[in-house]
Amino acid sequence: MRRSEVLAEESIVCLQKALNHLREIWELIGIPEDQRLQRTEVVKKHIKDLLDMMIAEEESLKERLIKSIAVCQKELNTLCSELNVEPFHEEGETTILQLEKDLRTQVELRRKQKKERKQELKILQEQDQELCEILCMPHYEIDSTSVPSLEELNQFRQHVATLRETKASRREEFVNIKRQIILCMEELEHTPDTSFERDVVCEDEEAFCLSLENIATLQKLLRQLEVRKSQNEAVCEGLRAQIRELWDRLQIPAEEREAVATVMTGSKAKVRKALQLEVDRLEELKMQNMKKVIEAIRVEVAQYWDRCFYSQEQRQAFAAYYSEDYTENLLQLHDAEIVRLRNYYEVHKELFEGVQKWEESWRLFLEFERKASDPSRFTNRGGNLLKEEKQRAKLQKTLPKLEEELKARIEMWEREHSKAFVVNGQKFMEYVTEQWEMHQLEKERAKQERQLKNKKQTETEMLYGSTPRTPKRRGPTPSTPGKVRKLNTTTMSNATANSSIRPVFSGTVYRSPVSRLPPSGSKPVITSTCSGKKTPRAVKHGANKENLELNGSILSARTFKGFQI
Repeated sequence: MRRSEVLAEESIVCLQKALNHLREIWELIGIPEDQRLQRTEVVKKHIKDLLDMMIAEEESLKERLIKSIAVCQKELNTLCSELNVEPFHEEGETTILQLEKDLRTQVELRRKQKKERKQELKILQEQDQELCEILCMPHYEIDSTSVPSLEELNQFRQHVATLRETKASRREEFVNIKRQIILCMEELEHTPDTSFERDVVCEDEEAFCLSLENIATLQKLLRQLEVRKSQNEAVCEGLRAQIRELWDRLQIPAEEREAVATVMTGSKAKVRKALQLEVDRLEELKMQNMKKVIEAIRVEVAQYWDRCFYSQEQRQAFAAYYSEDYTENLLQLHDAEIVRLRNYYEVHKELFEGVQKWEESWRLFLEFERKASDPSRFTNRGGNLLKEEKQRAKLQKTLPKLEEELKARIEMWEREHSKAFVVNGQKFMEYVTEQWEMHQLEKERAKQERQLKNKKQTETEMLYGSTPRTPKRRGPTPSTPGKVRKLNTTTMSNATANSSIRPVFSGTVYRSPVSRLPPSGSKPVITSTCSGKKTPRAVKHGANKENLELNGSILSARTFKGFQI
């Protein structure tokens, strides 16, 4: 049983006791029945009026609660619709009072959410307006009269964040371009002459509109200034090159060059003006020293002829080179020729450098080939022979490879230019082939000379015999005991200047396999040795055999004391 029901029963008991007490009082007083009836009616009326009043009040409360529930429910539905959330539903059965309380709480919550969203929307719109004005972009389209959803607010926040990033990047780009523009203007000594240039250079950075159009205009302005700066630098560099060239041609002393060293860097207007003044001064000096200048140019022309492998016919084609009429016209011809040669060399620089590399490698290869055929190379010390052999073997591998690379590049060049690439007036590959052929012919000639020499030496040895080669001995050579047999006087007619008879070494005789008559048909040649002192060798290393050439001479008689053949 509820306590309220207990209290109700207690109220009834109290009321019963009170009525009983009243009856007792009335009984003791002696109130007649009719008055008791009246008095009881009064009591009933008072109690009934009190209860009716209380009931009316409670009924009024009930009505207010029901009305509040209706109002809250309606407002809550509206708020949920505006906030784009699910409508509120009470779970389970509940009393009117609890329902009213819950609905009122939900309404307050939704009102707060609505207010927060509206405030955030207002802040985002203000930020969007500020950023769009700086970036010159259209405002973000959103209905400001309605309550934005969470997704709409999130998208709006992302949009504003993107605008901030765009502003930051454009601001950085603007500051960077502005700094470069100021530097270029200072370099060019240029004063801002348009409203846009003044806005860029003089106005506050925060006030500058960072629109795409303005950024593009900034970039265009920077490009224009950079082009002017590059042109100015190119002009100054050209003037400096002209000055250096004139210095070299006129042989200007170093002290005089140092006087203008301050303007040999930079490209400002005052520097350009000073350079032009120096060029004008040197040009005037050049006209006064025409012969000296032309001869200096000719030296440079000859250097480029060598670099470009010009043939003698190509060099003679420039007739002005050989003229001695030193006039301004001749100087102009030389200037035009040196410019043409420079351009020609720069265009084909890679090919000429490749040809030069081949030439150097070829000369080195020929040098190694010459050393390889020199017998004296075996007497070297310090391992030079091994180094040379390694370099020679390396060149034998790299030369053909280099020739193939040059051949491919030259063929491509000839296809592009529709003409032949010549070196010293000859196609390069023909020149290379000719060099190899000449080298092979030289090797064959040297081989034939050696074979002929060996043949003659063999014939001489078979005819006259040979003396063995004895190793050198350090210190004094001891004498061999025995008598020294003297060689009788031998008559030789028409002997050549290079014919010689080697001194006889003791104890050893090398005879020819058979006795031969001399070429002239005279008496047989007698070969013999005599014991005696050993004479030191007076020949070079490697000459271990006797070579005796008789060019049609007649050996009438050759007699050795004690021996005769």
